[in-house]
Amino acid sequence: MQKPAIWKILGWIIALIILLAAPLFLGKYTVFLLSLLAIYALVALGLNLLMGYTGQIAAGHAGFLAIGAYFTAIIGENLQWLPCPLILLLAGIFTGAIGFLLGIPILRLKGFYIAMATLAFGVVVSEVILQWSSLTGGDDGFSVPTAHIAGFTLDSDYKLYYLIIPVTLIMTILAKNLVNGYIGRAFIALRESEIAAQTIGIDLARYKTIAFAISAFYTGVAGGLFAYLITYLSPDAFTIELSVDFIAMIVIGGMGSILGSIIGAVILTGMQQVLAGLLDLQILIFGISLIVFMIFMPKGITGMIYDLKERFVRSK
Repeated sequence: MQKPAIWKILGWIIALIILLAAPLFLGKYTVFLLSLLAIYALVALGLNLLMGYTGQIAAGHAGFLAIGAYFTAIIGENLQWLPCPLILLLAGIFTGAIGFLLGIPILRLKGFYIAMATLAFGVVVSEVILQWSSLTGGDDGFSVPTAHIAGFTLDSDYKLYYLIIPVTLIMTILAKNLVNGYIGRAFIALRESEIAAQTIGIDLARYKTIAFAISAFYTGVAGGLFAYLITYLSPDAFTIELSVDFIAMIVIGGMGSILGSIIGAVILTGMQQVLAGLLDLQILIFGISLIVFMIFMPKGITGMIYDLKERFVRSK
């Protein structure tokens, strides 16, 4: 094994140790914030698989997050014997199925019209939650049952942290393997040129719907984790603004980048915390910051890092 590979593995091990040990030295709110950040990173990862790798615009991922969250809460309430990892998996599969079904009619649309259709989907989900009050609680909200695994109850932010972080890490590794495999290469071919992709035998309809399903699956699992973390669901938590935030995360971090999804989630969540006391100026500062990123770093932070790395290598 080459030395660079050894140092890379060592770096990942150290980072993992830091992540696992962090709650021992941090306050309750900071642990909650780290957990929320990991959940948002998971949503950004799913959205990036759709937008960054296949070039399909999606503006309603808060709707998928809501589906995953309410599914987790409802199943947890009615099937209390199910362990939370299985409920999360079912939430992801159910949300992924919705994403697959949504992807079928969206195949007929292009560009701006896809954005409008997915945005409308997010609005429809919120309306369904409000109107189907017998199931979702409507405006009154829905109390989320406590997560449990093999009789062990995850009844605090510290305990939930050790559920959320491993799930996020596992799904990040799976996403990395996905984009490096045949499906990932097919996604990239779709993004670069649909005509060229067809000429090499890629089924556009199949891979577009697969992309929607996988993206929704990731967001559904994130929704389940979100439900366990905040403990109480309300339609107000899944707004259009949240969908826009998810898009901003991958724009800032870098489209078509696994690492960019995580970096974008970290930066945007951090900005929201810093600007939390400036309610009147928060939207203005956030908007200006996003414009600056798009003008001076159109490839996002990871794109800028890769460009600088290539220049450094060429200069040697």
